[in-house]
Amino acid sequence: MPPTRSPVRDALAAYLERHPAERDALDALLAALDTGADPAGPAPLPGPITCSAVVVDRHRRVLHVRPEEGGGARVPGARVAAADPTLLAAALRGLHQETGIPPAALCHTAEYLDVPVDIGVHAVGADPAAGEPALLGYDFRMVLHLADDASAAAARPGDVPGTAWLPFEELASPALRAKLTASALDGRARPVNASALIHDGDGRYLLHLRDDLPDIWEPGAWALLGGGREPQDASLEDTVRRELREEAGLEPVVLEPYAVEHVIGTDGTTVPVQVFTTRWEGDPAALVLTEGVMVAWHAPRTVSRLRMSPSPRALILRHAKEYAPVAGGRGGRGAVPHVVGVHLYLERGGRVLLGLRHPDCAYAGAAHHFLAGHCEQESAVDCLVREAREEAGLVIEPADVELVHLVHVVDRPGGQPRMQLVFRARRWVGEPRLLEPDRCVAWDWWPLDALPEPIVPYTRAAIEGIGAGRLYTELGWSRPGSAG
Repeated sequence: MPPTRSPVRDALAAYLERHPAERDALDALLAALDTGADPAGPAPLPGPITCSAVVVDRHRRVLHVRPEEGGGARVPGARVAAADPTLLAAALRGLHQETGIPPAALCHTAEYLDVPVDIGVHAVGADPAAGEPALLGYDFRMVLHLADDASAAAARPGDVPGTAWLPFEELASPALRAKLTASALDGRARPVNASALIHDGDGRYLLHLRDDLPDIWEPGAWALLGGGREPQDASLEDTVRRELREEAGLEPVVLEPYAVEHVIGTDGTTVPVQVFTTRWEGDPAALVLTEGVMVAWHAPRTVSRLRMSPSPRALILRHAKEYAPVAGGRGGRGAVPHVVGVHLYLERGGRVLLGLRHPDCAYAGAAHHFLAGHCEQESAVDCLVREAREEAGLVIEPADVELVHLVHVVDRPGGQPRMQLVFRARRWVGEPRLLEPDRCVAWDWWPLDALPEPIVPYTRAAIEGIGAGRLYTELGWSRPGSAG
């Protein structure tokens, strides 16, 4: 069915939540949507609706096409048609027709997901000689990344005269230019979904049989529990915890980042999924499902006979090989994975940069801490550079980073062990900004001899270790606080 007024209005409402000052410019569209007008119909709304694909690469540039009939380069897209199931479908269709880039070569951004980065309003169809006034046209601009750098090679099919990658600063639309320039978009494909690889420590894996209904991902197939990130989720760990709670009433104590898998979503784009592992030994029959048909334990030897995607099947077999139970002990395993965290140590004039975490943070709420993050499918230095840009708008070159301390910490007996890497940046560009106010409410420079309270214990230990010239500290183990 075509994208009738409901999804158009949903996209518009989500956009206005981010940009309430633009409500007056979009009032005519809002009023028309409230009357039940069909955006794909022959006389749609106050004017036509189009959807454009704003494809961003790793150099903070946007893909443009150069039409044969002349005129300036423009962002590819198409008018919303009755055959398009969603607004984004029109953009993906136009992009494929004009550049040859298929939907599978693209992925959504974690910053915007399905929310337009901009909605352009422009006059179309005026004919003064005939006395026909101009209509207002609306262009919903959806931002996407290339899922793979190699897919850029598809941007020059033989029947297209040319394409161009223009820096944010050179975009023709002032509104789009301003929004992209102020964003932290860097063209890197990052997970926007999260799922849980749940095992019992004895070689069995908990799988979810999906409903066999249209318009859902992988209908009637076995899959991992999980889902897409929503605006209220502070992290992908929050996403998977919410999904487990909502779908099956599961509340795991520890979730460990394990791998990133790539699947094709219902709109045809590539979806990077952060997979977490957790151990649970309960009875699936006791769980109350709100989605799907059932959950059940499966051994690796039966997984190959189930209807499921190749990616989760491969992850299960990999995990089973790496974490085989230790002989003679139920639930034992040969290795315990450690979470790897990266932390930024910035010093200026005898003061160190620390952030005050939001009181509602799941970890260390209302305490001071380094700018930090967990490694995803990336190197530690790449993670540090990414987190610095995303959290505080700081630009750091990998060559200007050095490892200055490592804290091997466990918060409680039997808790998740963590390797906390602390990197010093010798140079950086920019002043710290609050780009994630739901996680950090203030950045401040603190004297090294007068650190604030409360402060995360291993943060203090790392700062003191750096000052003493030590490279390593242990916390929470059998020799708590020992250093080497």
